[in-house]
Amino acid sequence: MPRTTRYEEPARRLPTWEPPSLAQATRYSGASIRHTTGRPLTLDQAHDKIRAALARAVETPRAQWSWGILHESDLIGLISLRRRTPVMGTISYILREDSWGNGYATHAAHQVVTAAFTTAGLNRLEAMHHPDNPASGRVLTKAGFTRIGTADRDTETGTVPYELYALETPRRLN
Repeated sequence: MPRTTRYEEPARRLPTWEPPSLAQATRYSGASIRHTTGRPLTLDQAHDKIRAALARAVETPRAQWSWGILHESDLIGLISLRRRTPVMGTISYILREDSWGNGYATHAAHQVVTAAFTTAGLNRLEAMHHPDNPASGRVLTKAGFTRIGTADRDTETGTVPYELYALETPRRLN
């Protein structure tokens, strides 16, 4: 299994999402995926997603990083960083509904921003959220992102103008 870097702070940690947590991945349904283009996962689909993420972890150059978001030993979410060009990437995240409002996504986003601008060597990040999910916009703002407009995204109900955010490399990291 590839070795990946863990970004840790005493109160919460952002570990690599590993196979023993697969059964927990099926708990993302209902409100957790209401504002995504995803659907509830079966256990087999969760296994396939994890296998694909682990395969991407050994690609060179690396195009995607995925981490589990834990509270104590419970997998409560997932956050990913994707390289879109040699210098630009995107982040996305999802949390179980029962963990909303506790700062977990904000904490994870801060850690992934640091990894993007250091380990991955990116100089720009983008992220988007559904217009009916302003809490996700607050997460992005707290992580340093600025709203720059909208981007159309195809969903099951038609095209939706998602809120688009960007963040440039802070000068102190250059």
